[in-house]
Amino acid sequence: MAGAPPTPAEKDALVSSFLEIAAGQTPHTATQFLQMTSWHLEEALQLFYIDGEAALAGAHPPAQSAAEAALAAAAAAAEVEEGFRFHPPPAAALEDGMLQGLGDDGDVRAPLPVRRETLYGDTPMIVTRPNATVAFRNFEEEARQSAWDSEQNATSSSRDNLASLYRPPFDLMFNGPFDKAKLEASSLDKWLLINLQSTEEFSSHMLNRDTWANEAVAQTIRSNLIFWQVYQDTGEGRKVCTYYHLVSVPAILLIDPITGQKMRGWSGMVYPDSLLEDLMPYLEKGPKEHHAAQPQKRPRKVDQETSMVRQGKTAVESEDEELARAVAASLEENKGAGGSDAADEKPNPVEETEPSLSVKIEYPPLPEEPKVSRDLLCRVAVRLPDGRRIQRNFLHTDPIKLLWSFCSSQVEEGEKRAFHFGQPIPGAAINKLQYGSEQTFKEAGLANSMINLLWD
Repeated sequence: MAGAPPTPAEKDALVSSFLEIAAGQTPHTATQFLQMTSWHLEEALQLFYIDGEAALAGAHPPAQSAAEAALAAAAAAAEVEEGFRFHPPPAAALEDGMLQGLGDDGDVRAPLPVRRETLYGDTPMIVTRPNATVAFRNFEEEARQSAWDSEQNATSSSRDNLASLYRPPFDLMFNGPFDKAKLEASSLDKWLLINLQSTEEFSSHMLNRDTWANEAVAQTIRSNLIFWQVYQDTGEGRKVCTYYHLVSVPAILLIDPITGQKMRGWSGMVYPDSLLEDLMPYLEKGPKEHHAAQPQKRPRKVDQETSMVRQGKTAVESEDEELARAVAASLEENKGAGGSDAADEKPNPVEETEPSLSVKIEYPPLPEEPKVSRDLLCRVAVRLPDGRRIQRNFLHTDPIKLLWSFCSSQVEEGEKRAFHFGQPIPGAAINKLQYGSEQTFKEAGLANSMINLLWD
């Protein structure tokens, strides 16, 4: 049985409640929405907020045929069902209002009219259905996948950074086979520096990272050497290993490009300062000057003459003995004839004027080695004439005269014999440092450098 229709007082109360909630509406509008929902307040409010004026326009539809009415009713029912998917009614309406909308005779009220709107100009509104699986998302699995992706990205970035650290020095390397590298070095009058590497030895990668990437080593190679690097398992690498009898890699060889002779060799990891120190004797002159300074071999004709002289050695020695006896006899005769005065006279020795080594050269007093921040220090290494190497810290503002004070006590005759300093790398900015200079260590560009001590 359907409930009794509300009394006029109840209708006025429902209209007042509707107007309190839907502020700004007229009693006529409230009465229309309440009548369309059989005076159910919750359904009237829901209809007002969802459909609004379209519901009022559809309250008195134009006359239409039975077929058109059926099609419209079916479309309206589908639209209402679709609308409730996105805008579910309140719980109160589901519990009471919708059930009360059914009459005693089972009649269903008229469907709500269809309403379509456009959000942005002519662009059609795209309705996205909610994903039914969102409620069952595996957040733990998603977090694990996100962490894995981040780790992969970090690993890839780290791998790229490592590859750049251990990359071979392509900007220093000669591009070509060993024979062409020798020809290039010979034509430029430069020594050939070879580096045999192995992909299985980490020392090879350390050479790329620490030694060949060092700025001083790179500058030395560009100015004085032709650099050629190859892996020992390639055809050229196996040829060089066989020719120079290399048993371990990595290896570094200094080659005379004119004769192909190995002048110096290193094995394993070689640090920049050690490599530069060992290369210094070869940087003062190129291969051609080195060969010109070597003593020439005596020809075979001279050897034959020497053998002939040896064969007549006995005859010559006997003649020399006779001549010596004759000279001695002549001196005895002169002594007896000259008298005692001649015998008493002694020739005065000729005094040669040589520089005295007893005069001590005075240098400025050497202060204590500074112990301050590394930014204020200037570290200088000095290679002595006897092959030793000494080093000390100075301040950037100290005069370079303190180098003479420091080195004079480290070498023999340092306090009595004058000396100067020179740059070991030919073609560098600093060629010669004299004691009379008033420069500071910073002005002379001696920060973290190595120089040679040379006698005047």
